[in-house]
Amino acid sequence: MVNPFRTLTGPQLHAFFASLGGWSLDAFDFFIFVFCLKAISSEFHTDVKAVSEGLFLTLACRPIGALLFGWLAEKYGRRPILMLNVVSYSAVQLATAFAPNLETLLALRALFGIAMGGEWGVGAALALETLPAKGRGFFSGLLQEGYVIGYLLASVVFALVFVYVGWRGMFIIGSASALLVLYIRFGVEESPAWRAGIAPQRASLAVIWRAARDQFPTLAFLVVLMACFNAFSHGSQDMYPTFLQTQRGFSPALTGWIAVIMNLGALAGGITFGALSERLGRRGAIALAAALALPMIPLWAWSHTAVMLAVGGFMMQFMVQGAWGIVPAHLNELSPPSVRAILPGFAYQLGNLAMSRMGPFQAGFAESHGGDYAYILSWTMAVVGVVLIVVTALGPEARAAELRVSS
Repeated sequence: MVNPFRTLTGPQLHAFFASLGGWSLDAFDFFIFVFCLKAISSEFHTDVKAVSEGLFLTLACRPIGALLFGWLAEKYGRRPILMLNVVSYSAVQLATAFAPNLETLLALRALFGIAMGGEWGVGAALALETLPAKGRGFFSGLLQEGYVIGYLLASVVFALVFVYVGWRGMFIIGSASALLVLYIRFGVEESPAWRAGIAPQRASLAVIWRAARDQFPTLAFLVVLMACFNAFSHGSQDMYPTFLQTQRGFSPALTGWIAVIMNLGALAGGITFGALSERLGRRGAIALAAALALPMIPLWAWSHTAVMLAVGGFMMQFMVQGAWGIVPAHLNELSPPSVRAILPGFAYQLGNLAMSRMGPFQAGFAESHGGDYAYILSWTMAVVGVVLIVVTALGPEARAAELRVSS
């Protein structure tokens, strides 16, 4: 098999790795909070559900960031706004480490959501507008797995250093994400598609609004699709470390290492199904991954030993992130040129908003049923998996469409 990276030019490689790094570190910062829910609740003398409201606030505020940073990226370019994004979420991460109480921490998680909401759309536009159409499915899969790489990195750091630095130290470590700006500043060029566009058009809110209005059916479908995707991902990931620590009684270190194995499966799945989508089509590959997740539920949620839970986690996340690996290419291919930095990211984050109470809902249900996380996790994945298959099958596809900016 030909190494797909060998077909890329230097600027294409740098654009891809900058976008991958931005999304990976954004996810790393997000999952630090996920791993620290139990520790934060103990320090602030409250329950996990109250702290998990931070998950809701992060997800609910992401559409604001998608609109704000997406519009800025249409006007000023993908590259400078990606740098602004990275600095923003890193600064909020550092501030979170010094939160004096739960109320301040939750407010900071809302601000983090705004910064996080902008990164995906801007980074995906920079990468996919720079890369060639051939092999886009593979690179889309790998790009989306930046989310998994971030989760994997958070898992390793949690397993190795949490017992020494505590949850506040974890957030200080997360703020080092700002160093990525140096690479983007000195190593990355602007998207050629953006440079080729007509500045007054790409900067015009009227043009952007008209394109979004004319493409409302596409936007509506993408929001529904991304609501299903976000329920699929967050429903399987956000409360799983808490499930392992609370219901199975595992230590932070063991929880972290199980999460590492899960995320190795997720990384492999995203790349595998991203590449498969070049042959099966975007919709076919998504539906296949979602269908194969369903028989993994018993092993993933109802096993009792660390080994079997690790195997179940590996297989579940192989399928979940396998489906997700196709998302960047699928959304960008379905979006009109004049709003590509806004529409995919905005649809993605509106889907996040629709499912933003998933974490508090799962935590509240489990705590009201004697700490039984396995039951609610299982039902979440069973229902969402079926709905995702149906919604995907009913939608359009534009595999390998040329990605350009209006000119």
